[in-house]
Amino acid sequence: MTTLRQLGYGLALFVALGLLAWGQYQQGQAVKARESLAAERIAQLNQRNARQAAAIVRMGDELAAQRTAQQGLQTAQADVRQQHATRHIQKQEIRRNDPSFSDWSSQPLPGAARRLHERPGLTGAHGYREWLSRRNALQPAASSAAE
Repeated sequence: MTTLRQLGYGLALFVALGLLAWGQYQQGQAVKARESLAAERIAQLNQRNARQAAAIVRMGDELAAQRTAQQGLQTAQADVRQQHATRHIQKQEIRRNDPSFSDWSSQPLPGAARRLHERPGLTGAHGYREWLSRRNALQPAASSAAE
């Protein structure tokens, strides 16, 4: 029986070593799977970082272009204000020096011109059409049609 017992112990030892080797193999496969998953994740994160960096660079360029355009608009606005002030001063000088212009500029606007300034705030084409339809339409002169 000792031989049989030794054979049983040997077989048990062999099975235990096989299970140990299989466990080590499974652990190695799990480590490899985790490594490949981590590598994929790192690659994805690197791609996302590259996209974000490109977006940041593009937004920086757009911001610089907008700032340049804004500076150009501010310069143009300053020029327009300067021209307006210059023209206003010129009109005041003309009004002071030319009595006929002063008399003309002090007269009230004609009725038709005043009505042009009475336009309400319109919202869209439909509102404009309604406003036009409420106004007094021009009537043809009866005397010119008969002649």
